[in-house]
Amino acid sequence: MQQHNLVDQTISSRHSVRAFKNTPLDTQTIKDILNIACRAPSGNNIQPWKVYVVTGQKRKELIQQVCAAQSQIFEQPETASRHQETFKYYPEQWTSPFIERRRENGWGLYGLLDIKKGEQQKMQQQHLRNYQLFDAPVGLFFTLSTTLETGSKMDIAMMIQNVMIAAKARGIDSCPQAAWNPFHQIVAKVLDIPENEELVCVVALGYADQTQAVNQLHTPRVPAEEFAVFCD
Repeated sequence: MQQHNLVDQTISSRHSVRAFKNTPLDTQTIKDILNIACRAPSGNNIQPWKVYVVTGQKRKELIQQVCAAQSQIFEQPETASRHQETFKYYPEQWTSPFIERRRENGWGLYGLLDIKKGEQQKMQQQHLRNYQLFDAPVGLFFTLSTTLETGSKMDIAMMIQNVMIAAKARGIDSCPQAAWNPFHQIVAKVLDIPENEELVCVVALGYADQTQAVNQLHTPRVPAEEFAVFCD
């Protein structure tokens, strides 16, 4: 197979996995993935990313604390104000076509899980799965220095994409998660993250449990003809 076909196949086969096996990952394999992923470009080659590789007891501690905080929010919505992300990931007001794509994704997921409109308890339980890393054995917590600007978020996003592609090339699956961002303070305390770093993204890493219906979700993409403007 030609090299570009291998790359294309790896990219197109990657998707967000929401149910993992508990099979552990070898530390050297994780290092190999990070070492190739850090070839991502960055402005002036500042390489702004930092990654906390979370497994074992720290993983359990983090999941326990964040799940407790989210469960409290379910019971007492006003407590959500205690947990604020350091930057806005989503808009306060959704517009077309983004709102339609968001709804399509959400109901596609709930459809596979047999969660119907209005079934708040089931929705909450599924939402809580984010903070269990969908049972993935490894959580990668990506941070940036708070002294940096928006451009560095572009840089770390390219590095995160490299991580997921490098993992997929090794048969390892992933799920990027912004859901953790509001719980930055809890994460920082458990992982001893310095005050001058902010949580940007979490990636659940492991082997997909293909017996779970949720992993049948493969989201569509609009073709280049719909988003590319060719200026000759």
